[in-house]
Amino acid sequence: MSEPKSPTPTPAGDTYKGWVFKWTNYIKGYQRRWFVLSNGLLSYYRTQAEMGHTCRGTINLATAVISVDDACNFVISNGGAQTYHLKASSEVERQRWITALELAKAKAARMQAESDDSGDDFSPSSLPVGGGQGGGPQNLEAQSTLRTLGSKVEDLSTCNDLISKHGSALQRSLSELDSLRLTGEAGDKIRQVTERATLFRITSNAMINACRDFLALAQSHSKRWQKALQAEREQRVRLEEALEQLAKQHNHLERAFRGAAQAHSIVDNKGVAGPGKGEASDEDDDNEFFDAMEDAPEFITVPADPQFHKRSSSNTSGLNTDMCADDQSLNEEPLAMNQESPSQELVPLRKRRTRIPDKPNYSLNLWSIMKNCIGKDLSKIPMPVNFNEPISMLQRLSEDLEYHELLDKAAKCHSSLEQMCYVAAFCVSAYSTTVYRTGKPFNPLLGETYELDRRRESGYRSLCEQVSHHPPAAAHHAISDRGWTLRQEITVASKFRGKYLSIMPLGTIHAIFEKSSNHYTWKKVTTTVHNIIVGKLWIDQSGEIDIVNHTTGDRCHLKFAPYSYFSRDVARKVTGVVMDKDGKAHYVLSGTWDEKMEFSRVMQSSRGGENGTEGKQKTVYQTLKARELWKRNPLPDGAESMYYFTALALTLNEPEEGVAPTDSRRRPDQRLMEDGRWDEANGEKQRLEEKQRSARREREREAASQRASSQSEEGAPHDAHKALWFESCEDQITGEQVHIYKGGYWETKELGSWEGCPDIF
Repeated sequence: MSEPKSPTPTPAGDTYKGWVFKWTNYIKGYQRRWFVLSNGLLSYYRTQAEMGHTCRGTINLATAVISVDDACNFVISNGGAQTYHLKASSEVERQRWITALELAKAKAARMQAESDDSGDDFSPSSLPVGGGQGGGPQNLEAQSTLRTLGSKVEDLSTCNDLISKHGSALQRSLSELDSLRLTGEAGDKIRQVTERATLFRITSNAMINACRDFLALAQSHSKRWQKALQAEREQRVRLEEALEQLAKQHNHLERAFRGAAQAHSIVDNKGVAGPGKGEASDEDDDNEFFDAMEDAPEFITVPADPQFHKRSSSNTSGLNTDMCADDQSLNEEPLAMNQESPSQELVPLRKRRTRIPDKPNYSLNLWSIMKNCIGKDLSKIPMPVNFNEPISMLQRLSEDLEYHELLDKAAKCHSSLEQMCYVAAFCVSAYSTTVYRTGKPFNPLLGETYELDRRRESGYRSLCEQVSHHPPAAAHHAISDRGWTLRQEITVASKFRGKYLSIMPLGTIHAIFEKSSNHYTWKKVTTTVHNIIVGKLWIDQSGEIDIVNHTTGDRCHLKFAPYSYFSRDVARKVTGVVMDKDGKAHYVLSGTWDEKMEFSRVMQSSRGGENGTEGKQKTVYQTLKARELWKRNPLPDGAESMYYFTALALTLNEPEEGVAPTDSRRRPDQRLMEDGRWDEANGEKQRLEEKQRSARREREREAASQRASSQSEEGAPHDAHKALWFESCEDQITGEQVHIYKGGYWETKELGSWEGCPDIF
């Protein structure tokens, strides 16, 4: 067998080719094949001409075992699936291949280990430090060079091991030669020594070549590294100064614009219905909310004639005679109050905390981690606590009750249309707590619960439970002594699009009022987190909501306008129209989801105005003066250092006695993060997730054994988990499969008997 111009293998992992005899079968024996070693893979072909189209076999050296049979034979196996019995023309030729194969195997094993370490599981030691984005061409080149130098160092280490191995063998041969007397074996021993010396020379040459490459790279790049590092530092400082200046200018312009808009607006253009639902557009990867052009409004509101005010105040209006007295009373009074005896304000029996430990100033490069998550569902990707806020998703759901008094007022209403206004305001108010909240809540563990008992202070109490892990779903049930019940099951789907993160809550929210038996349903809009790559993170809410009263047929259509650089409207704008079952408009709602909502009573409507985007005429509503419906409470002092938590959010994770063992307040990683011990929290988070995975595997084994015993694939589910406080059933209103509270939690708490709770922490 000959190997024309066969290159000497080098530690740099260069391609090595040559002819080697391969064992085929007992009839044909060894046949000559063309072998190619490249990138940790050993492939062979019948001829060199086949390299472009037909590979006869390939073996991955990262997990292969290389062994030597005799002077010319060697074997490569990957554990039984593939085994190559090969034969070289001489021992020297065989050793050349062995050296090249060992170098390639070592390099492939290192690359595989590095690939495993850079996966989705983040450990505290692997988190990048530094808030800069980095990432210029010079930085990428420096990183590539560093990786190459690291590879060269590892190659030198491998060559050193081979030299030590061959040197020892040569030393033994020389010792044996010294002990020989002049006999007939002297010639054989001398030839053996000569061959081993040749092998040693080959390996030494490989090491010398690697050293030469290493020194050449180091000399040519050392000055460039210093210049690149200095330029990167200077550029980062300039970018930080520029971003700070731009942020100040943007804030100044936004304030000036708002002031001018409020002083100048007599006729307000308010858009409600858009070309499509928010949920449908959420799946469009090309939907860039911040680049959206302003939507053309489909209705216009103008002040009603003074005659409407006079007629309305004297209750002699000929218009809208079907409105009830409660609606007419809204002309002069806010939506508040049917004349009932005022209830005494309940004084809290427990003083709640007003502060939590300040957020540590840990600098972290978000893009360095998020770049590996583009297009993926983030609920399935473990993330370090550095991106979290110290509350769970269950507690975040409970924050929907921040403005529960809106439901208290709605429960007192005699008019379903007036009640709809309060329900719409409550729906919008749930987003006011998110305006500065860029932190991610903890993903609840399966079976985790959270109770919020404010019965003695505010008349309600709430319970949440994580009822499913894949997909993650949380069930929520709240009931008030003031005549309302709120329930929901929310599944959060999230997609990272590269420049922004879309969070899409899936599920229906139900509000039921005991006195009127009115049953309302609605869904949530899409939350978008912008500036993932560069700049300061900010949040936008966009989409459309239809609130339906299934008892009376009344509807309210709300539109959350996406932020647009080109819009003349105020940012975070929300508009809506309350209509009865016949489609007649009674109230127009307007405001922003982060500040307040107002209502205006519709006195008359007509078709007119400018043509819309599709040639349709807009509806013009003549309305009375707008009155405030809801206003956001100010944030506590120092909120910017406490994750921008509201007064309610500050109390959500406050330790309480008597709660269930599965309550989020008892979650150790969340508690450690709140205390500022983030490194410990990351370790504890990994422990809890591994414990959850072990519990899931155990449930799957039990389900598999049940299926095996019943001889039926449909006899048992793959995961036999059942919620403890909620039961799965079909919703009679929406037809969805949901989890509804089945009772028993508060009674169990009174007894203090939690034996049925799983051990999840």
